[in-house]
Amino acid sequence: MKVVIIEDEKPAARRLSRMLNEIGIKPVAMLHSVEESVNWFYNNEHPDLLLLDIQLSDGLSFEIFEEIEIKSAIIFTTAYDEYALKAFKLNSVDYLLKPIDAEELENAVAKFKNRQHSLTNNVSFNIEQIKELISPLKKSYKKRFTIKIGQHLKMISVESIECFYSENKATNMHTINNRNYLIDETLEQLETKLSPEIFYRVSRKYFVNINAIKDIISYSNSRLKIILQTFNESEIIVSRERVKDFKNWIS
Repeated sequence: MKVVIIEDEKPAARRLSRMLNEIGIKPVAMLHSVEESVNWFYNNEHPDLLLLDIQLSDGLSFEIFEEIEIKSAIIFTTAYDEYALKAFKLNSVDYLLKPIDAEELENAVAKFKNRQHSLTNNVSFNIEQIKELISPLKKSYKKRFTIKIGQHLKMISVESIECFYSENKATNMHTINNRNYLIDETLEQLETKLSPEIFYRVSRKYFVNINAIKDIISYSNSRLKIILQTFNESEIIVSRERVKDFKNWIS
């Protein structure tokens, strides 16, 4: 079975690829924009299945269908659940909300395999209808957090946050002026709200800001230790399974 991932966030695309590898599927391509996808489809045999993000770096993925008659079945991957049901009706196999769960991905692929015969060469999209449905859609990330301190509300821009970390079942943010604040959101919830260009989850416990990294040191068991500008609450270690992706992220 040939599968192509179309996802503009490269760490997310690599994560999807790893999860597919774990169920015995090696993607034939990972594409990151409308333009790149159109060029690829012009020059390659269409795959059996697409894992398709809705919002890409240069536009909506549906724009691909304006240029190319896609003959692949589709599983939508999106952080926008308000659009998921609408997208699902457009002849997709399934939709998965980010962050993608490995078991849900495996179930969606199994669903495709069960329906593969009836789906072959049966993909049809009403582009104008789709545009109307998702025209308000814009990919955006949090620019600030509002923290309550006593009777006051304090606004903290994401540029001033060195890291987010989990401790004693609570989520904290640490800022460049060496202050810690409790926030209501979990690290899992932050995954879809933080820009992947700025923040990376180096372990189950930490998200770090690339602009706050002071030093990166080789650590035991092929791991990496990160030194931030002011954070010294505990050691920040890049878990071994994330080292490769982390190096790609900072490159």
